[in-house]
Order: sequence, then structure tokens, then C-alpha cells
Amino acid sequence: MIRRPQDRRVAAALAFVGLVAATAMAAAAALIFATLDPPERATLAELVGDRLPLAFIVWAAVLALALPPLRAAHRWLFAAPAELASAARALAEGGQVAVPVDRGSAETRALAAVITELSAQRSRLRDSVEQQVQAGGRQLERERARLAALMSELAQSVVVCALDGRVVLYNRRARALARSLSAAPASFGGTELLGLGRTIHTLLDRAPVEHALDSVRARRAAGDDAASAQFVVPVRGGPLLRVRLAPLPAGGGAPAQALAGFVLVLDDITREYADDCARDQLLLDLDADCRATLAQMQAAADALARQADPAAQARALGQMREAGADMAARLRAVAESAQRAAATRWPLEDIRGADLIDAAVRRIAAPQLRTGEVDGRLWLRVDSFALLQALDWLARRLADEYDVRVATLALSAAPEGAYARLDLIWQGRSMSTDTVMAWQMEAMDSGERRTPLSVRDVIERHGGAFAVERERASHRTLFRLVLPCAPAPAAERAPDSAGSYDFGLLDVAGVDAGATALTALTCTVFDTETTGLDPSGGDEIVQIGATRIVRGRLLRGESFEQRIDPGRPVPAASSAVHGLRADDLRGQPALDAVLPAFHAYAQDSVLVAHNAAFDLRFIELKQARCGLHFGQPVLDTLLLSALAQPEQPSHRLEDIAARFGLDTTGRHSALGDALLTAEVFVRLLPLLQARGLHTLDQVLAASRATDLAKLRY
Repeated sequence: MIRRPQDRRVAAALAFVGLVAATAMAAAAALIFATLDPPERATLAELVGDRLPLAFIVWAAVLALALPPLRAAHRWLFAAPAELASAARALAEGGQVAVPVDRGSAETRALAAVITELSAQRSRLRDSVEQQVQAGGRQLERERARLAALMSELAQSVVVCALDGRVVLYNRRARALARSLSAAPASFGGTELLGLGRTIHTLLDRAPVEHALDSVRARRAAGDDAASAQFVVPVRGGPLLRVRLAPLPAGGGAPAQALAGFVLVLDDITREYADDCARDQLLLDLDADCRATLAQMQAAADALARQADPAAQARALGQMREAGADMAARLRAVAESAQRAAATRWPLEDIRGADLIDAAVRRIAAPQLRTGEVDGRLWLRVDSFALLQALDWLARRLADEYDVRVATLALSAAPEGAYARLDLIWQGRSMSTDTVMAWQMEAMDSGERRTPLSVRDVIERHGGAFAVERERASHRTLFRLVLPCAPAPAAERAPDSAGSYDFGLLDVAGVDAGATALTALTCTVFDTETTGLDPSGGDEIVQIGATRIVRGRLLRGESFEQRIDPGRPVPAASSAVHGLRADDLRGQPALDAVLPAFHAYAQDSVLVAHNAAFDLRFIELKQARCGLHFGQPVLDTLLLSALAQPEQPSHRLEDIAARFGLDTTGRHSALGDALLTAEVFVRLLPLLQARGLHTLDQVLAASRATDLAKLRY
């Protein structure tokens, strides 16, 4: 049983009542005894001696009768004012809490009503001030939004770092690059490699980055203000990245050569490098083959010059023709390979097939286009602009030359699997093969839009095919464009509106972690769902979810949630809590595959959980098997709540959330609980600071001193 302050107060009051009652009974007995003669005293002692326990029973009855009034008095005189003081303190720190207006004495309730009114007045005043501040900073926010939008939509991966390598900004393309390079389960989405406050050296080796930065510094010191550096670095799994590094001047009155950080532009050149190597090898092979063929032709020519016999001359001429034919075939193969390489190097984008159909319907005016059967699951890898030009060209030719007024666009998967069939369908007379060939080969002159490309050029650049088919039964004719499919993108949690940058990280100097202010911490907030409550008895993790807090800001866009196959049955009682059954977990990765990714995700951060001892016990029992060690500091919101609001009767997660007015929808999933814990943690920070707990070391020391810290699993 955990003793709270009110328990001790009631116990002390009850002890005082017991002492007073015992003293009164003893004094009464002494006075009665003093008024008696010696014979009467002897008689009384003889009568009372065997009945002395009755006095103890009377004393205990007095205590039992006194306990309910004492508890009621405590609630009125101590508990209600303490809760009111806690709520007032939370309000003073900017929290949004409900003031208890129906507890305690009339005076306490009146004071609560006054505090509620003052809080409402302050809220109105604060809202007014905030509106003025927002009005004054609206232009700045628009500029920031434009910058974020610009960075987000850049075709290249851009990462801005502080001088120590901590990531200050990244765009969507950089996040996609990290996702493609990640060896973790897909649910992590590359967040263990790239995130705000993380070091870029998780993704890129430290040595080439520091060398490039030193080179830029030296050139700037020599007067080259436009200095930049470029290098190529391999990353995990073998891909090659071309990295361009540019300096980020400090500004703000700092020396001209001072830097606040650096900007990295990343390009995945793995395919480009492989194509270059293949082209170089092709040229080397072609050179060797040509030399050998020319040597054969020279030898045959020499033999022809020496031979007078017609038969010998014929053989020499035949050898020369064969050598020439071999060279011609080799050159044709090289030309075809180069043509295929050029086609595959054409910039293509991944687009949902249904979106391409919608764009065509909006853009093409004649004939009127309708949407037919469209497989909404299909994604295409195409040059959407060139493809729409080709569709527009074909549709206008149908309207102008075949008087087609209505046509239909349909999209379906091709039998080949890696391709899709885009059909432009109309009813009416078919066309000859010569007409089809002519339309394919002609440059697509669209009046105001002129291009040297033909329909065939567009199709070949996609590595696809073009055909005309006639459905005699329905009197329908269609142009069929066979186009390459793209894999559907993995579902990604929507990032925060400002979740990809925090320029305040540029100003955070490297300090001892223990001395770091609570509001400056980088935290990994996590939760697990398990098969049961006994980690030492064989229960296993079935789901882990986590999110990040950087400098007091919750980054929902850098969250993840991963199911885990526990390798054992899931009891019905546990499934009733988190909703996960054995069928839901079959085929999911084992903990041995997930725990290393979570270790990388939580690197260089403070772990935060509610009742952290429970979740950490599961991890501690498995970390050695995976060759890992989670040695970072741990903060427990269960203990932090007891420190920030010791007068509160409950520190369960849902009760804390209710006190802060937080929505508890989504509880009992790992990510849902992690996000709720993160929200609670952020709101506890000002309350902890109000109690003099400002740094990580201070909070850790205070947490260890609480009774709740003695819980073990």
C-alpha cells in the first residue's frame, strides 16, 4: 500500500484522539482511585482487574467512532484546499485544468469560484494578447510556410544540419531517401536514420562530411564566400550517394566567416553509377571486338591479295563478309542497348493511375471523355506530361478525322503483372494499319503546344507498347497503351505542419545531458503491448510504438508502430485489452528484428514511458540476445505526475490525461498510448519546473526518491 500525505495526516489525528482518550480514561481512573479508602481500592482493583480489557475495547470504539469524522474533516480542511492549490498552480503555469468547485467548506468553494473566474479572465486576456501576437507574426509565418513548402517539394533530398551534425531541417524527398535506405521494418519509415535532432552521421559516415566541412571552412577563410564541396559516399546496403555540402552562415552579428551549420543536397546515384560502369564496359568490349574483327578482315585482305586461285579468293571474301556482318551485328546491339538506356534514363514519376485518368478527363476537351473501369490500386511510373500530350493528340485526331464525340478511358492490370493497360475507347469505324502507323510516327503538333516527340517516342521512353484493337461484338475500337507499373507507396503518417524543421536546434550548444533543461531534451516516448504482465515468466511483446519530442515539441510525423510475432499464444484476456490476436501477428517480424531498429530510433535520446519499469523489463530481458544495450536515461510519467501533483489521488495515465483535458481515444494500442504519454509529458514539464525541477538530473534524482519508484516486475 502506498501512503499518501492525507493518509499520514488522518493517522496522526487519529493517534492524537487515541492519546487524548487514553489520557482522559487514565485521569478519570486515577481521580476515582484517589477518592477511595484502602479497603475500597482493594475491592475496586479486584473488580476491575479481570475487566481491564473492556477499557481497551471502549478506547478502540472511541477511535472507530472518531475515524469517519476525522476523514471528513480532512477532506474539508486539507484535501479540498490541496486539490484547489494544485489546480491553481497548474493554471498559473498555463495548464488547462478543471478547478474543483464542489469540494470542501463553503469558504473553499467560494475561493474555487473566484479562481475559476480569474482563470477565465486571464484566458480572455491571454487570447487577446495571442491574437495580437499572431497578427503581428502572420507575415513571418507565411514566409516560413513558403520556405517549408518549397523545401518539401524540391526534387532533391535536402538536409540542414548544425555544426555538430544534428539535423535541423529535412524535406520529404530526404525522408523518402532514408526510407529507401532503411534496413528496419517498413513501419519505421526511415525514422531511425533521419529525424529532427538526430545526427546525420547515422545516415552518412562522419569522416567525409567533416573533411568536406573543413575544406569549405578553409576556402571561406581564403575569401571564397561561394565555397562548397562535393563527394560520393557509400551507405549501408551498398547504395551510392552524391553529396553536395554548402555552408550556412551564422549571421546575426557573428563574424563573417562564422558558420551556424551546413546544408546537404543528396542524390542517389547508384543506378547512374551502374549505368556508367555498364556503358564503359560496353565500350571496352566493343573496342576489343572491333580490333579483333579488323584484324580478321586485314588478314583476309592480305590473303586475298596473295591468292590467285579463284576458290581461295572466294573463301577470303567470305571471311571478310562474315567479319563485317559480325561487326555490324555488334554495332546494332550496342546501338539498341544505348537506345534502351536513354529511354530508361528519361525522368519518370510515380503517379496513381486513377489520378492520371482524372487529369486526362479534365485536360482533353474533344472528344468528351468519360471514365470507364479503373483499377484504383494501380500506380504507374510515367512522364505524366508527355503521356497526357500523347492522349490529347490521339483524342483530337479521333474527333477531327473520325468525328468521334465521346470516348472512354479505362485502366486495368496487364497479364504481364509489371505493366498496366491504359485504353482509349470509342465506338465507330476502325482505322487502317497505315493510318495507325502514321499517327504513331508524326510529331505531336497540338496547335499552341508543339513538340518534336511522336506517340511512338513517348511509348518507347516508357518501355511500353502501343496497339489498336477492334471489339467486333460491341463495335468498339480502342487504342491500348501498355505502361510500366510502380509499387504502391507505403502508408506514411502525415507529418506535422512544421514537423520537418526546427531552426532553434542551431542555437543548442553541446552540454552535459544531465544539466540539460527539460524543455531542451530530445525524447523517445514509447509503449508496448504484451501477451501478459509477467516478463520474467515468459510473456512477450506483441506491439511496440514510439514517437519523438524535440525541445518540447511533439513530432507526430516521426512516429512508428510495429506488430511483433511473439512466437507463443496470445491469451484471450490480453487480446481483450489491446485487440491483437495470434492471427493478427502471424507473419510479423520477430522481436530480434525489431529491437535493433528501435535501438537506433531511440539513440541519443531520453526514453519516456508511463510505468516505464514494466516496458523496460521486457526490453532488458531481450537486449543481450540482440547484442544491444539501452543505457540512456529513463523518465517515467507515473513518477513525474507524483512529483508534479503529489496531492492527486491517482496517477494512472487516463486519470492524468483527464486532468489535462486530453482525448484518450486510441488507448491500448502501442502508438496510441505512446502519443498520449507524450502529450502528458509535455504538459507536466511546466508543473515540474514550478516545483524547482528544471534539469534532467534533478528530475531523475527526485523520481528515484518516490515510493512509486520501488515498483518492480
